[in-house]
Amino acid sequence: MNYSYVGMGVPDRSARMTSAERTREALIRAGLRLFGGQGFDATSTRALAAEAGANIGSIAYHFGGKEGLRTACAQYIVDTVSELADRTLGDLASEAAGVASPEEARAMLIQALQAMVGFTIARPEAGDMVQFLLRELSHPTGALDTIHAGVFDPMHRRLCALWSAATGEPADSERTKITVFTIIGQVIYFRIAQMPVMRRLGWTSIGPREAASVAEVTAGNLAAMLDSRKKR
Repeated sequence: MNYSYVGMGVPDRSARMTSAERTREALIRAGLRLFGGQGFDATSTRALAAEAGANIGSIAYHFGGKEGLRTACAQYIVDTVSELADRTLGDLASEAAGVASPEEARAMLIQALQAMVGFTIARPEAGDMVQFLLRELSHPTGALDTIHAGVFDPMHRRLCALWSAATGEPADSERTKITVFTIIGQVIYFRIAQMPVMRRLGWTSIGPREAASVAEVTAGNLAAMLDSRKKR
């Protein structure tokens, strides 16, 4: 099987955006970068505006203030990941319920893994999102609740449904849930520990070739996990 990752680039919306919409998105991207990098309290509205190349008053205009911007950052993550997942993977939970064989579910799981690698590891914008998430995980706010309800929970349920279809194991069992977390975790590691990974591997960056290498190994790990279930 060719393990070249499935591209999950963020759609280019800029051509369809008004000036106000561009400013709003620039502020959200600035929020993701600065809130994730230095924390909410340490980030001033002046710094956010400067990072976005916007007028400081635009934060209040678009979001009502800094807290509103943080909420918008969380929703931006939900909208982006949901759009990319639906466009690339479809509704995995529904598809898994109607697959003809465990082999088809297995192929869909590998496709899902490749898509995660393609976006999480290879796309530069994913770094700011992950950093924002890590900050929220260490200092939870309402933004984390938004991301959990919009991304973590539905995506995990989709993958559990696929695992169940591939193995026959209950989708809601503790073992299945933990297994799916390990599948996700091996991908996330390559983003949160990107610098030591690149140093150890001698990579100067992580692009399509490097992402394909990661996809090949992680897909092999997943295949081995699935094969082990066949022997029971």
